[in-house]
Amino acid sequence: MLAKRIIPCLDVRHGKVVKGINFEGVRDVGDPVACAAEYNRQGADEIVFYDIVASYEGRGTFLDVVRETAKQVFVPLTVGGGISTVADMREALRAGADKISINSAAVKNPQLISEGAEIFGSQCIVVGIDAKRNKDGGFTVYVNGGRVAMPVDLLDWVVEVERRGAGEICLNSIDTDGVRGGFDIEMLQAVCKRVKIPVIASGGAGKLSDFASVFQQTTVTAALAASLFHFGELTIPEVKADCRAKGIAMR
Repeated sequence: MLAKRIIPCLDVRHGKVVKGINFEGVRDVGDPVACAAEYNRQGADEIVFYDIVASYEGRGTFLDVVRETAKQVFVPLTVGGGISTVADMREALRAGADKISINSAAVKNPQLISEGAEIFGSQCIVVGIDAKRNKDGGFTVYVNGGRVAMPVDLLDWVVEVERRGAGEICLNSIDTDGVRGGFDIEMLQAVCKRVKIPVIASGGAGKLSDFASVFQQTTVTAALAASLFHFGELTIPEVKADCRAKGIAMR
């Protein structure tokens, strides 16, 4: 069994780390480079940067922040937001990213997953997915920072993502994002049953036990959180110690 990972996520808007609830009510948290350096010191297994308005505003990724962070951080760095071409991927990797996360662009152009995996290797390609429950009892995929619903079923989409060569899926539940009521176990279980590639749980961590719970109740390989770490309510060593105490193998 793969050892589980704890991944802090830094949502960046206009050069600042921010955090909201259900993608709304956003407030500033701090400097992304300083935040990433602190998580590196705490023993994060990876760090994720998302430029949360890049796709919406049609801008490129914040490569200046990536370059500066790569000088100070020595764990894998995943970068997403506004990456819509192979050239964008190449620029982010050259700036110091270890992995590329594509979300809106992948839904609109699934071939981008195939091209990225073929050129850079599956290990570099993470497909981020924002999904929400629908009135039919299933899950719908959203794009542009959770603003726009697409006529795409989540479970069909994850199968295609895997088939096209993605190395990993980061699944964010819009229903639980920022609400701090726990990860979306039902959604995660449904996705993990459909694919063999690693799945990262995102959206909803609110207390220490939520991390162990998601590892115990699903087969996700990593748990991602933001506000709990940003506001100093939990540290990464505390989360890992709690999981280990419950018999979970941690990286």
